Amino acid sequence: MNGNGTLNGDLEALQKVVGAALASLEANRRRIDDLNVYPVPDGDTGTNLTMTVRAVADAVDETSAASRHSLARDVARGALMGARGNSGVIFSQIVRGAADVLGETAGPSSIDAQVAAQALRGATDAAYRAVRRPVEGTMLSVIRELAEEAEARVVDGPPLSDLLVELVRRGELAVARTPEQLQVLKDAGVVDAGGAGLLELVRGVAAAVSGEPVPEAPPAGEQRLGVEAIHQELSRYRYCTVFLIEGEGLERETLEDQLEQLGDSLLVVGDPSAIKVHVHTDDPGAALALGTAVGTIEGVEIANMHEQTHRREERLLAAVPEQEAATDRATTGVVAVVAGDGNRRLFESLAGDLGPIKIVEGGQTMNPSTADLLRAVQSLDADEAVILPNNSNILLAAEHAAANADRPVQVVGADSIPAGLAAMVAFDGSRSSAENAEEMQEAVDAVATGEVTTASRDVQLEGVEIRKGEWLGLAAGKPVTGGTSFEEVAWAVVERLLEGPCDLLTLLVGDDEQPLGGLLERIAAAHPELEVYVHVGGQPHYHLLLSAE
Repeated sequence: MNGNGTLNGDLEALQKVVGAALASLEANRRRIDDLNVYPVPDGDTGTNLTMTVRAVADAVDETSAASRHSLARDVARGALMGARGNSGVIFSQIVRGAADVLGETAGPSSIDAQVAAQALRGATDAAYRAVRRPVEGTMLSVIRELAEEAEARVVDGPPLSDLLVELVRRGELAVARTPEQLQVLKDAGVVDAGGAGLLELVRGVAAAVSGEPVPEAPPAGEQRLGVEAIHQELSRYRYCTVFLIEGEGLERETLEDQLEQLGDSLLVVGDPSAIKVHVHTDDPGAALALGTAVGTIEGVEIANMHEQTHRREERLLAAVPEQEAATDRATTGVVAVVAGDGNRRLFESLAGDLGPIKIVEGGQTMNPSTADLLRAVQSLDADEAVILPNNSNILLAAEHAAANADRPVQVVGADSIPAGLAAMVAFDGSRSSAENAEEMQEAVDAVATGEVTTASRDVQLEGVEIRKGEWLGLAAGKPVTGGTSFEEVAWAVVERLLEGPCDLLTLLVGDDEQPLGGLLERIAAAHPELEVYVHVGGQPHYHLLLSAE
């Protein structure tokens, strides 16, 4: 360093830049919250980014650094300690990557366009490293495009202020492109919220460096979200869990491998002395236990994303004029209890434009409550509803939900996912729930269903002896056969289902994706006229679900 005068100048400049970035973000916080549909529609991206940048501002105000290197270290640690949510944790790594570069510069005039480009490249690399499975169409894409733009423009040696103006323009284009990169954004008709937040940060920085005031946010109400953006499916997991682990010799990759078994949207970032964890899970306690096993945890934040999604939807619907909200409103919607991402997509595709559908995750070992089903019914953008329990254990809860709903609700007696899919073929959102229920029940009654699972204990059912761990084949809920060969057991179930007249056989593969090559060859040889559809349903516990109709 060149003395305290240089460091004081660094601090003043940094306080000015961070303050402007925070002001820009805070002015747009609610707008960014409303855009939030990915990775889950919990409506908090703007808030999380704002809180994270506020932590950076606090770190700058409180630092006692004696060098630019230590100042950069304090800023990076402040971002890590204060990171909130998925977007905040990723942003903390953007800060760290940039700080690592800026902390190595020397001299009072060393932060120019060239160094800014290097810092953006460091920020990009750090952000991508933080995410085990990077997804384009997110703030990762935006920071990458900013780095690419900076690297292309520094060849001409522009002033830093001019470069930042061009970066804002490139950022606007990058954010506008996110729906073309990520289908969930395109379906909802919105841009990525994290990318939009990052753009506002850069806009604030550009204003500070240029000596201009921070641009005002768009007027409230100017951003009009369509129904597709407002009505979003609940996240697979319920709890957003964030915490910090402090200790010695912390092994980030080992912890990451363990946490990956508990949920998704996983981020594990930091160094051997401090690690920030972000995970979406149904078991926050298990995640915290992994942290306490290796160090001391603090800053624990657990948010119920399902409740956040409902609050976001209620807030956005309240801003929609009543006549607009009622436009093209369906008469009847569907609530379906489904396990497996592939099965979810099948139900949603069958609903298509015919009417709204709400998927409630559940199945054999995870039965949703009456309250879960009632909440889904009352969130439907429809005057009436049909519930598909898709499991006999859920039928009673579905009936209780129907009896307590704020609109007419019919329960169709689908006791399996294949039966529910057959019912969906008969669904028409323009008809009443009673008319739909009658047609859908007829479809359920006309389909023969079966499944292949594994026996959890030695058992004798319907004269069939099955040992624990062996394959168990069922048709219409009754045992057909058991054994050690998946193909033989599945074939026995197929033969039972095809005893009556049948044109179509549907196979839904479970989450372990058992190979079907041999089974399909046997079906083709024995039933050459039969249409066979195979889908990866992704359901747990049932390795294969079958239906014949």
